[in-house]
Amino acid sequence: MTTGISTAATANENELKLTIVNPKNLYDPTLNGYSTAVIVPRDGRVAYISGQGGQDSTGALSPDFAIQVKQAYANLNAALHALGARPDQVAKLTIFVVDHDMSKLEVLTRNVKQMFGAALPAQTLIPVPKLAIDPMLFEVEAVVLLD
Repeated sequence: MTTGISTAATANENELKLTIVNPKNLYDPTLNGYSTAVIVPRDGRVAYISGQGGQDSTGALSPDFAIQVKQAYANLNAALHALGARPDQVAKLTIFVVDHDMSKLEVLTRNVKQMFGAALPAQTLIPVPKLAIDPMLFEVEAVVLLD
């Protein structure tokens, strides 16, 4: 049995919903924009969204980290919409950051909280020396519960 805070990620009790779990005996990760664990319901269909970078619709990448992060989350939101899903259906994010340092953490936290509100998904941040395209500084992939 897990002790902690469990909240439904969707408001309608008849819908499939994620259960967010942040055990009280662990550090509260919500301050940094993520949850410790997320439970996907047994009958839920799951989709995997490939890594979304900060390219705009023309493929251009800003050299600015904050602009790339904002665009990558906009791209993730567009991919969710194409699946008929909402941000509160995202169970897990994996984030890749080129040359990560603590100055980038505030940008990451602000963007994830803006997109997900209180329905913060589980999340892993992986610092990397390089991504697929040289000017790419940020990439986010997602695991999503579909209705």
